[in-house]
This record gives sequence, C-alpha cells and structure tokens, in this order.
Amino acid sequence: MSGSTTVPNPTVPLNMTVAGPIPTPPATLNAQLIANATALAPGLTANLPGSLIEDLSSTATGALMVLDAARVDYINALAPGAANASVLYMLGQQAGIPQGLSTNTSVYVVFTGPPGYVIAAGFTVSDGSYQYVVQDGGIILSTGMSAPLYAVATVAGSWTPILGTVNQIVTSVPAPYVLTVTNPATGYAGGPPETIAMYRSRVVQAGLSPSVGMITTLKTQLMAIPGVVPRLVSVLQTTAGWEVLCGGGGDPYAIAYAIYISCLNLASLYGSATAGRTMTTSITDAPDTYTVLYVNSPMQTVTVTATWNTTQLNFTAGASVNQLAAPAVVSYINSIPVGQPINLLAMSAAFQIAVASVLSAEYLTTLTFAVYINGTLTMPSAGTSIILGDPESYFESAATGATVMQG
Repeated sequence: MSGSTTVPNPTVPLNMTVAGPIPTPPATLNAQLIANATALAPGLTANLPGSLIEDLSSTATGALMVLDAARVDYINALAPGAANASVLYMLGQQAGIPQGLSTNTSVYVVFTGPPGYVIAAGFTVSDGSYQYVVQDGGIILSTGMSAPLYAVATVAGSWTPILGTVNQIVTSVPAPYVLTVTNPATGYAGGPPETIAMYRSRVVQAGLSPSVGMITTLKTQLMAIPGVVPRLVSVLQTTAGWEVLCGGGGDPYAIAYAIYISCLNLASLYGSATAGRTMTTSITDAPDTYTVLYVNSPMQTVTVTATWNTTQLNFTAGASVNQLAAPAVVSYINSIPVGQPINLLAMSAAFQIAVASVLSAEYLTTLTFAVYINGTLTMPSAGTSIILGDPESYFESAATGATVMQG
C-alpha cells in the first residue's frame, strides 16, 4: 500500500458525570472497538457468533474494560478524599503539609526564682521518672515566676505528665540562686505517626483553606505542627476579639508563626481569664517584633460508669456487652473537640453501635451514664442531654476510664 489508513476516533471518550468519572459500559467500548477496526478494514464483519473476529473483539473489549477502570481510578485518585497513599503524599506536599511524625511527650513548666534569672534553652527538669528539656528558654519575671516554658521528654514514649509532678531541677543552678519548678497543667502524651485517615482529612481541609478564608487557613497551619492534636484546635470569636485554642504539645514558636502567617489581626488576639493558660510568644520579622497570644488548652479527666439492661430472658452475653461497650465510650470521649460538651445521646449511640453484634438496640431497655469530670460527678444541663465542661479545656479518658455493667 502506498498510504496508510487513519482511524477517525481511536480513543474512548471519558464517561464524566457530576459525581466524577465512571466506567464506560462494555457495549460502548465494544462498539468503539469495532468502529475503529472497521475504519482500518472497511467491510469487516465482526458480529458473527463463534467467529474468530468476534472472539478477538470480545477479548479485546475485556482488556478495554480493565484499562478504562484503571483510567477512572487514576482520575479519582487525584482527589485527596480518594487518593492512594502515594498520591496523597504528593497532594499534601503541594499544600505544604507533610504527614505528621511521631512526637515525644511534652509539658509546660513554670519556674520560680529571683527576677531576671535566665532559663536557657536546654535546661533540664524531671518528674522523678523522666527528664524534660526546655526548648526555647525564658526568664524569671518581676513576679518571681517565668511564663510557661515548653519542655520535651528526652526519650521516646507515651505517658501523661500529671499536674504538679514535674518539680525537680536537674540542671545545676549556681549558688546563691535558688530555683523551683512545677507544671501548672497536665502535660501531653507522646503520639504515634499520623494515620492515613487523619492525614487525608488535613489534606482536604488544606485544599479548602484558600477559598474558605482566614480561619480555615489558620486551623490548617496549626494542625500541621508536630505534636498539635487536631481536635484541640479551635478559633473562638467574641466581641473582644479572637481566642486561639491550641493543645497537644506543639512548639510555641511554631504555633505563633502559624497564627502570624494566617492573616489574623494580631492586635485582636486575647488570652484566657484563667491564670497559666495564656501563652505569650514574641516573634521577629526584622526589624519588627510582634507579640502573639494563644491559649494552651488544659485537660479534664473523664471517667464514665455505664449501666445497661435488657428484656431478653436468659441473656448470656453480658460480659461481651461490657467488653465491647467500654472502648467505644472511651473513644467517644477522646474524640470530642476542645471546648465542646459531652453529649449523652451521642455516647448512647456509640454504645449501641458497639454492642449491636451481641445485643440489638430493640432489646436494650436501660442505658444510663454517670460522668465524672476531674473526679466530680457532673450532671447534664437542665432540660438537655449535654454535660458542659470548661470551655477552654478538652476531655480525656484513659483506656480504663469507662466501667460498663449490667444492672
């Protein structure tokens, strides 16, 4: 042949809908295949049952179905909500938020001593079991106390420094100076690397932040800081201005920088009315220095006693109900965002879902909760099913913090 035949439309059009790309129907793929083959060989008969050409076209259609499905998966994977891990990492890098790494246990400590005494970065304190190193340093103020200083454990691991237990000075202090130290709030347990699910949520939020505005951008920046727990981030607006809540143990300068670059009016920031919660950090954007305020959210320890019963006679799976429900109650408590109340209806739903495999909700006749916040039995607000806590604090329950029993 002196020339070549050109296929008019050798590609299969993408089947795009409002919900995104979907697989092309096999009949459409087969018709497109035969059309392309006929363009190359006019007069081709491809639909005779049992013929070699029909056998080849059917096999080729199956191959096209696999390729088309791969194309749909690839396009869908470009969205952070559906991306595989490799693509998700790239999307996160584009947004400037790498996946969170594991973090050491941390705590804020306050020193007491002679005004003007400098607490250098690297100063080491202890709770008797672990040592903590001050990261940025500070100074004893005219009040005889330092601002809360951020200190990180020298070894990896996860434990919670209890309020008032970090009270030993390890770094030598020359005579005649005398320093004491304590942690006015419970510290933050070290955390494991961020899960893919948690990272995916942050990447989605990062994509929204430029279009949604300043507050979403600020939250995105704060949640990207190693050690900061996403549920402990909140930005409150009142007539006085903005109050930024940020907990979990992130570096104070990293938190201050995130607030600084998020276009929040620094003059409208305000701290907590409760002593020891407001973090004041100075950052320098030469030749100017700016003061950034935010609130380090304290922890409220929660224990729960759940009492349940059933109409089923001779019910023998009571131990299974207790075993399944306790972790679900703890998980619910530990998922509540900072400043938000405990919702007994939501906790009841978590209980029922957890035990559904052994006890259907229709046979659950009694389910009551006794909630203790910092050891005090706390009742719901009048006329509601919500239990309020401190609006600047967050709830935390230990793995053994829920007791479930049939009664």
